[in-house]
Amino acid sequence: MEKEDYIKFRISKTKKQDWKKICKDRDLTLTDLLTASVENRILDNERRQILAFIEKQDNVFIKIETNINQVAKIANGQKFISESELKNFTAKLSEIAKLKKQQNQIFEKIYEMLAK
Repeated sequence: MEKEDYIKFRISKTKKQDWKKICKDRDLTLTDLLTASVENRILDNERRQILAFIEKQDNVFIKIETNINQVAKIANGQKFISESELKNFTAKLSEIAKLKKQQNQIFEKIYEMLAK
């Protein structure tokens, strides 16, 4: 899409600086912030956060699946799981719960934005 038109409006210098700070904090351009706000769509930085979260979640789940398989092998072979292995396993399960909570919060935000 070719950008060929401009919209000019006046705001105070302090308000512009506030908006620029928001953009800097969110790694956005002022144009992206205003356009996304007017068009009521997901901001680029939020989209990046979602993709980064999904990638991180994917990597963690691969590690957890490997860990679960290792615990299962040990339990089946030895009929015993050491306390340290059980603590490690419990920590991984806690990490899954934390990621699921984050995932649900992100999905709720997406659903809210889509509902508008």
